[in-house]
Amino acid sequence: MKKKILSLILAGVMVMSMAACAVKKPGAEDTAKDGDKKDSKGGYELALITDVGTIDDKSFNQGSWEGLEKYAKEHDITYKYYKPAEKSDEACLNAIDLAVKGGAKVVATPGFLFEVPVYEAQTKYPDVSFIIIDAQPVKDGEAKLEDNVLSIFYAEEQAGYLAGYAAVTEGYRNLGFMGGIAVPAVIRYGYGFVQGADAAAKDLGLAAGDVSVKYTYVGNFDASPENNAKAAAWYNEGTECIFACGGGVGNSVMKAAETAGKVVIGVDVDQSVESDTVITSAMKNLGDSVYDAVASYYDGNFAGGTTLNLSAKDDGIQLPMETSKFTKFTQEKYDELYGKLKDGSIKVENDTVAEDATGVPAEIVKVELIK
Repeated sequence: MKKKILSLILAGVMVMSMAACAVKKPGAEDTAKDGDKKDSKGGYELALITDVGTIDDKSFNQGSWEGLEKYAKEHDITYKYYKPAEKSDEACLNAIDLAVKGGAKVVATPGFLFEVPVYEAQTKYPDVSFIIIDAQPVKDGEAKLEDNVLSIFYAEEQAGYLAGYAAVTEGYRNLGFMGGIAVPAVIRYGYGFVQGADAAAKDLGLAAGDVSVKYTYVGNFDASPENNAKAAAWYNEGTECIFACGGGVGNSVMKAAETAGKVVIGVDVDQSVESDTVITSAMKNLGDSVYDAVASYYDGNFAGGTTLNLSAKDDGIQLPMETSKFTKFTQEKYDELYGKLKDGSIKVENDTVAEDATGVPAEIVKVELIK
Protein backbone atom coordinates (compact mmCIF):
# COMPACT_ATOMS: atom_id res chain seq x y z
CA MET A 1 0.00 0.00 0.00
CA LYS A 2 1.23 3.48 -0.75
CA LYS A 3 -0.42 6.78 -0.06
CA LYS A 4 0.31 9.19 -2.84
CA ILE A 5 0.10 12.82 -1.84
CA LEU A 6 -0.67 13.94 -5.38
CA SER A 7 -3.86 15.84 -4.67
CA LEU A 8 -2.42 18.27 -2.15
CA ILE A 9 -3.08 21.90 -2.91
CA LEU A 10 -0.09 24.14 -3.47
CA ALA A 11 -0.03 26.25 -0.31
CA GLY A 12 2.72 28.62 -1.35
CA VAL A 13 6.01 28.84 -3.15
CA MET A 14 8.71 27.84 -0.67
CA VAL A 15 11.84 29.97 -0.65
CA MET A 16 14.94 27.81 -0.58
CA SER A 17 17.57 30.13 0.83
CA MET A 18 19.30 28.52 3.80
CA ALA A 19 21.21 29.81 6.78
CA ALA A 20 24.95 29.28 6.80
CA CYS A 21 26.61 26.88 9.23
CA ALA A 22 27.04 28.10 12.79
CA VAL A 23 28.49 26.89 16.05
CA LYS A 24 26.55 24.12 17.76
CA LYS A 25 24.40 25.29 20.66
CA PRO A 26 24.73 23.75 24.11
CA GLY A 27 22.21 21.02 24.75
CA ALA A 28 21.92 19.84 21.16
CA GLU A 29 23.69 16.54 20.63
CA ASP A 30 24.69 15.92 17.01
CA THR A 31 24.78 12.15 16.71
CA ALA A 32 23.80 12.23 13.06
CA LYS A 33 24.11 9.44 10.59
CA ASP A 34 25.31 11.01 7.35
CA GLY A 35 23.76 10.38 3.98
CA ASP A 36 25.78 9.14 1.04
CA LYS A 37 27.60 12.45 0.70
CA LYS A 38 27.53 16.11 1.64
CA ASP A 39 26.64 18.78 -0.86
CA SER A 40 29.23 21.16 -2.30
CA LYS A 41 29.02 23.35 0.80
CA GLY A 42 29.33 20.43 3.20
CA GLY A 43 25.65 20.52 4.15
CA TYR A 44 22.59 18.25 4.06
CA GLU A 45 19.30 19.13 2.35
CA LEU A 46 17.05 16.67 4.18
CA ALA A 47 17.03 16.21 7.93
CA LEU A 48 15.14 14.21 10.52
CA ILE A 49 15.16 15.02 14.23
CA THR A 50 14.54 11.93 16.35
CA ASP A 51 12.25 12.02 19.36
CA VAL A 52 15.24 11.25 21.61
CA GLY A 53 15.45 7.67 20.32
CA THR A 54 17.42 6.39 17.34
CA ILE A 55 16.66 5.75 13.68
CA ASP A 56 17.02 1.99 14.18
CA ASP A 57 14.45 1.70 16.99
CA LYS A 58 12.19 -0.60 14.90
CA SER A 59 9.46 1.91 15.67
CA PHE A 60 8.43 5.51 15.05
CA ASN A 61 11.81 7.07 14.32
CA GLN A 62 12.87 4.25 12.04
CA GLY A 63 9.66 4.27 10.02
CA SER A 64 9.94 8.01 9.41
CA TRP A 65 13.66 7.85 8.67
CA GLU A 66 13.24 5.07 6.12
CA GLY A 67 10.83 7.21 4.09
CA LEU A 68 13.16 10.21 4.11
CA GLU A 69 16.23 8.10 3.38
CA LYS A 70 14.51 6.29 0.51
CA TYR A 71 13.63 9.54 -1.26
CA ALA A 72 17.10 10.98 -0.67
CA LYS A 73 18.86 7.94 -2.12
CA GLU A 74 16.55 7.68 -5.11
CA HIS A 75 17.08 11.33 -6.00
CA ASP A 76 20.73 11.73 -4.95
CA ILE A 77 19.92 14.26 -2.22
CA THR A 78 22.06 14.68 0.89
CA TYR A 79 20.46 13.75 4.20
CA LYS A 80 21.21 13.43 7.90
CA TYR A 81 19.51 12.87 11.25
CA TYR A 82 20.00 14.64 14.55
CA LYS A 83 19.27 13.39 18.04
CA PRO A 84 18.28 15.86 20.78
CA ALA A 85 20.58 15.71 23.80
CA GLU A 86 17.62 15.29 26.15
CA LYS A 87 13.85 15.14 26.25
CA SER A 88 13.07 18.86 26.38
CA ASP A 89 11.70 21.61 24.13
CA GLU A 90 15.03 23.43 24.23
CA ALA A 91 17.05 20.37 23.20
CA CYS A 92 14.65 19.56 20.34
CA LEU A 93 14.77 23.15 19.08
CA ASN A 94 18.55 23.15 19.33
CA ALA A 95 18.64 20.01 17.19
CA ILE A 96 16.44 21.76 14.64
CA ASP A 97 18.85 24.71 14.74
CA LEU A 98 21.72 22.36 13.93
CA ALA A 99 19.84 20.85 11.01
CA VAL A 100 18.93 24.23 9.50
CA LYS A 101 22.42 25.64 9.97
CA GLY A 102 23.71 22.46 8.37
CA GLY A 103 21.77 23.25 5.20
CA ALA A 104 18.41 21.52 5.69
CA LYS A 105 15.63 22.59 3.35
CA VAL A 106 13.14 20.04 4.72
CA VAL A 107 13.06 18.87 8.35
CA ALA A 108 10.96 15.90 9.49
CA THR A 109 10.03 15.72 13.17
CA PRO A 110 8.25 12.55 14.35
CA GLY A 111 6.19 12.67 17.52
CA PHE A 112 4.40 14.81 20.07
CA LEU A 113 7.66 16.06 21.61
CA PHE A 114 7.94 18.47 18.69
CA GLU A 115 4.73 20.40 19.31
CA VAL A 116 6.48 23.36 20.97
CA PRO A 117 9.83 23.16 19.08
CA VAL A 118 8.10 23.27 15.67
CA TYR A 119 5.77 26.02 16.92
CA GLU A 120 8.90 28.10 17.51
CA ALA A 121 10.87 26.91 14.48
CA GLN A 122 8.15 27.56 11.89
CA THR A 123 8.46 31.33 12.37
CA LYS A 124 12.17 31.30 13.20
CA TYR A 125 12.90 29.56 9.89
CA PRO A 126 10.17 30.60 7.43
CA ASP A 127 12.22 29.40 4.45
CA VAL A 128 12.48 25.83 5.78
CA SER A 129 9.68 23.30 5.30
CA PHE A 130 8.73 21.14 8.28
CA ILE A 131 6.95 17.78 8.32
CA ILE A 132 5.57 17.07 11.79
CA ILE A 133 4.26 13.55 12.36
CA ASP A 134 1.50 12.72 14.84
CA ALA A 135 1.44 16.26 16.20
CA GLN A 136 0.77 19.88 15.36
CA PRO A 137 2.62 23.02 16.46
CA VAL A 138 1.22 23.99 19.86
CA LYS A 139 2.47 26.25 22.66
CA ASP A 140 0.64 27.21 25.86
CA GLY A 141 -2.55 25.72 24.45
CA GLU A 142 -2.37 27.72 21.22
CA ALA A 143 -2.18 25.76 17.97
CA LYS A 144 -0.60 27.56 15.02
CA LEU A 145 0.18 26.02 11.63
CA GLU A 146 2.22 28.25 9.32
CA ASP A 147 2.50 27.85 5.56
CA ASN A 148 5.82 26.02 5.87
CA VAL A 149 4.51 23.19 8.06
CA LEU A 150 2.68 20.01 7.01
CA SER A 151 1.12 18.15 9.93
CA ILE A 152 0.38 14.44 9.42
CA PHE A 153 -1.86 12.33 11.66
CA TYR A 154 -3.07 8.74 11.29
CA ALA A 155 -6.24 6.83 12.09
CA GLU A 156 -4.56 4.65 14.72
CA GLU A 157 -7.98 3.51 15.89
CA GLN A 158 -8.46 1.72 12.55
CA ALA A 159 -5.10 -0.07 12.81
CA GLY A 160 -5.96 -1.03 16.39
CA TYR A 161 -9.37 -2.28 15.24
CA LEU A 162 -7.79 -4.61 12.69
CA ALA A 163 -5.35 -5.92 15.30
CA GLY A 164 -8.08 -6.56 17.87
CA TYR A 165 -10.32 -8.26 15.31
CA ALA A 166 -7.46 -10.48 14.14
CA ALA A 167 -6.47 -11.47 17.69
CA VAL A 168 -9.96 -12.69 18.60
CA THR A 169 -10.39 -14.40 15.23
CA GLU A 170 -7.12 -16.26 15.89
CA GLY A 171 -8.68 -17.66 19.07
CA TYR A 172 -7.19 -15.42 21.77
CA ARG A 173 -9.73 -14.63 24.46
CA ASN A 174 -7.64 -13.04 27.22
CA LEU A 175 -6.10 -9.93 25.71
CA GLY A 176 -4.04 -7.06 27.02
CA PHE A 177 -3.43 -3.49 25.93
CA MET A 178 -0.25 -2.02 27.41
CA GLY A 179 0.13 1.57 26.24
CA GLY A 180 3.05 3.89 26.91
CA ILE A 181 2.06 7.47 27.73
CA ALA A 182 -1.62 8.32 27.25
CA VAL A 183 -1.10 10.66 24.32
CA PRO A 184 -3.83 10.82 21.65
CA ALA A 185 -2.17 8.39 19.23
CA VAL A 186 -1.73 5.73 21.92
CA ILE A 187 -5.28 6.22 23.18
CA ARG A 188 -6.67 5.82 19.66
CA TYR A 189 -4.75 2.56 19.19
CA GLY A 190 -6.20 1.20 22.43
CA TYR A 191 -9.77 2.27 21.73
CA GLY A 192 -9.63 0.71 18.28
CA PHE A 193 -8.17 -2.52 19.66
CA VAL A 194 -11.07 -2.94 22.09
CA GLN A 195 -13.66 -2.19 19.39
CA GLY A 196 -12.06 -4.62 16.93
CA ALA A 197 -11.98 -7.39 19.53
CA ASP A 198 -15.64 -6.70 20.31
CA ALA A 199 -16.64 -6.81 16.64
CA ALA A 200 -14.89 -10.15 16.11
CA ALA A 201 -16.48 -11.59 19.23
CA LYS A 202 -19.91 -10.63 17.90
CA ASP A 203 -19.19 -12.04 14.45
CA LEU A 204 -18.06 -15.32 16.05
CA GLY A 205 -21.21 -15.48 18.19
CA LEU A 206 -19.34 -15.35 21.51
CA ALA A 207 -21.16 -14.57 24.74
CA ALA A 208 -20.68 -11.46 26.84
CA GLY A 209 -17.54 -11.79 28.92
CA ASP A 210 -15.98 -14.50 26.73
CA VAL A 211 -13.30 -12.01 25.70
CA SER A 212 -11.54 -9.77 28.22
CA VAL A 213 -8.92 -7.03 27.89
CA LYS A 214 -6.54 -5.89 30.61
CA TYR A 215 -5.94 -2.23 29.80
CA THR A 216 -3.29 0.19 31.08
CA TYR A 217 -0.84 2.99 30.31
CA VAL A 218 2.56 2.51 31.94
CA GLY A 219 3.45 6.21 31.75
CA ASN A 220 6.60 5.94 29.63
CA PHE A 221 7.97 4.63 26.36
CA ASP A 222 10.88 2.73 27.87
CA ALA A 223 12.21 -0.80 27.84
CA SER A 224 12.51 -1.32 31.59
CA PRO A 225 12.49 -4.06 34.24
CA GLU A 226 9.26 -2.59 35.59
CA ASN A 227 7.46 -2.86 32.26
CA ASN A 228 8.83 -6.35 31.75
CA ALA A 229 7.60 -7.38 35.20
CA LYS A 230 4.10 -5.98 34.54
CA ALA A 231 3.83 -7.86 31.24
CA ALA A 232 5.15 -11.05 32.85
CA ALA A 233 2.54 -10.74 35.61
CA TRP A 234 -0.24 -10.37 33.04
CA TYR A 235 0.94 -13.44 31.15
CA ASN A 236 1.18 -15.43 34.39
CA GLU A 237 -2.39 -14.39 35.23
CA GLY A 238 -3.66 -15.84 31.95
CA THR A 239 -3.30 -13.06 29.37
CA GLU A 240 -2.50 -14.69 26.05
CA CYS A 241 -1.81 -11.75 23.74
CA ILE A 242 -0.69 -8.19 24.59
CA PHE A 243 -0.90 -5.25 22.20
CA ALA A 244 2.30 -3.41 23.20
CA CYS A 245 1.78 0.20 22.18
CA GLY A 246 4.63 2.28 23.52
CA GLY A 247 7.99 2.27 21.75
CA GLY A 248 10.50 0.55 24.02
CA VAL A 249 7.65 -0.83 26.13
CA GLY A 250 7.20 -3.34 23.34
CA ASN A 251 10.67 -4.76 23.87
CA SER A 252 9.83 -5.40 27.53
CA VAL A 253 6.58 -7.12 26.58
CA MET A 254 8.30 -9.25 23.93
CA LYS A 255 10.88 -10.40 26.46
CA ALA A 256 8.10 -11.41 28.85
CA ALA A 257 6.22 -13.19 26.06
CA GLU A 258 9.33 -15.17 25.10
CA THR A 259 9.64 -16.43 28.68
CA ALA A 260 5.93 -17.18 29.06
CA GLY A 261 5.40 -18.71 25.62
CA LYS A 262 2.75 -16.10 24.78
CA VAL A 263 2.34 -13.60 21.93
CA VAL A 264 2.57 -9.88 21.21
CA ILE A 265 1.07 -7.40 18.75
CA GLY A 266 3.59 -4.77 17.65
CA VAL A 267 2.94 -1.14 16.78
CA ASP A 268 3.70 1.62 14.26
CA VAL A 269 5.98 -0.46 12.00
CA ASP A 270 6.32 -4.17 11.19
CA GLN A 271 8.00 -5.48 14.36
CA SER A 272 8.07 -9.14 13.33
CA VAL A 273 11.87 -9.03 13.12
CA GLU A 274 12.08 -8.04 16.78
CA SER A 275 10.78 -11.30 18.22
CA ASP A 276 9.18 -14.56 17.14
CA THR A 277 6.40 -13.75 19.61
CA VAL A 278 5.10 -10.90 17.40
CA ILE A 279 2.08 -12.25 15.51
CA THR A 280 1.29 -8.97 13.73
CA SER A 281 1.73 -5.20 14.05
CA ALA A 282 -0.79 -2.35 13.97
CA MET A 283 1.02 -0.13 11.50
CA LYS A 284 1.03 3.42 10.23
CA ASN A 285 2.51 3.83 6.79
CA LEU A 286 5.11 6.20 8.20
CA GLY A 287 7.72 5.63 5.54
CA ASP A 288 5.32 6.16 2.66
CA SER A 289 3.80 9.33 4.09
CA VAL A 290 7.18 10.92 4.87
CA TYR A 291 8.46 9.89 1.43
CA ASP A 292 5.43 11.43 -0.26
CA ALA A 293 5.62 14.61 1.82
CA VAL A 294 9.27 15.08 0.84
CA ALA A 295 8.40 14.34 -2.79
CA SER A 296 5.66 16.96 -2.70
CA TYR A 297 8.22 19.56 -1.64
CA TYR A 298 10.49 18.82 -4.60
CA ASP A 299 7.50 18.59 -6.94
CA GLY A 300 6.41 22.08 -5.89
CA ASN A 301 3.23 20.80 -4.21
CA PHE A 302 4.17 20.95 -0.54
CA ALA A 303 0.89 21.53 1.33
CA GLY A 304 2.17 23.82 4.05
CA GLY A 305 -0.46 25.03 6.48
CA THR A 306 -2.37 21.77 6.02
CA THR A 307 -3.22 18.92 8.39
CA LEU A 308 -3.55 15.46 6.88
CA ASN A 309 -5.41 12.66 8.63
CA LEU A 310 -4.38 9.46 6.90
CA SER A 311 -6.76 6.51 7.26
CA ALA A 312 -7.59 3.29 5.45
CA LYS A 313 -9.18 5.48 2.78
CA ASP A 314 -5.69 6.83 2.07
CA ASP A 315 -3.91 3.50 2.70
CA GLY A 316 -2.45 5.21 5.76
CA ILE A 317 -2.74 2.23 8.13
CA GLN A 318 -2.41 -1.54 7.82
CA LEU A 319 -1.48 -4.92 9.23
CA PRO A 320 1.58 -6.51 7.56
CA MET A 321 -0.20 -9.61 6.32
CA GLU A 322 2.91 -10.94 4.55
CA THR A 323 4.77 -11.37 7.84
CA SER A 324 1.87 -11.91 10.25
CA LYS A 325 1.66 -15.32 11.95
CA PHE A 326 -2.04 -15.98 11.35
CA THR A 327 -3.70 -19.35 10.88
CA LYS A 328 -7.38 -18.33 11.07
CA PHE A 329 -7.46 -14.65 10.19
CA THR A 330 -7.27 -14.79 6.41
CA GLN A 331 -6.16 -12.33 3.76
CA GLU A 332 -9.72 -12.48 2.41
CA LYS A 333 -11.16 -11.39 5.77
CA TYR A 334 -8.52 -8.67 6.11
CA ASP A 335 -9.37 -7.32 2.66
CA GLU A 336 -13.07 -7.35 3.52
CA LEU A 337 -12.55 -5.39 6.74
CA TYR A 338 -10.13 -2.97 5.10
CA GLY A 339 -12.61 -2.30 2.32
CA LYS A 340 -15.32 -1.50 4.86
CA LEU A 341 -12.98 0.85 6.72
CA LYS A 342 -12.23 2.52 3.40
CA ASP A 343 -15.85 3.06 2.40
CA GLY A 344 -16.97 4.00 5.90
CA SER A 345 -19.31 1.08 6.51
CA ILE A 346 -17.15 0.23 9.54
CA LYS A 347 -16.79 3.24 11.81
CA VAL A 348 -14.35 3.18 14.71
CA GLU A 349 -14.64 5.57 17.66
CA ASN A 350 -11.52 7.70 18.13
CA ASP A 351 -12.10 9.82 21.23
CA THR A 352 -8.77 10.96 22.67
CA VAL A 353 -9.95 12.82 25.75
CA ALA A 354 -10.44 9.98 28.21
CA GLU A 355 -7.39 7.93 29.21
CA ASP A 356 -9.15 4.60 29.68
CA ALA A 357 -11.46 2.39 27.66
CA THR A 358 -14.57 2.53 29.84
CA GLY A 359 -16.38 4.75 27.36
CA VAL A 360 -15.58 2.67 24.31
CA PRO A 361 -18.64 0.96 22.80
CA ALA A 362 -17.98 -2.73 23.47
CA GLU A 363 -20.88 -5.01 24.30
CA ILE A 364 -19.08 -8.35 24.38
CA VAL A 365 -15.58 -7.53 25.55
CA LYS A 366 -15.05 -7.06 29.26
CA VAL A 367 -12.41 -4.37 29.85
CA GLU A 368 -10.47 -4.48 33.09
CA LEU A 369 -8.55 -1.26 33.80
CA ILE A 370 -5.20 -1.75 35.50
CA LYS A 371 -3.93 1.37 37.26
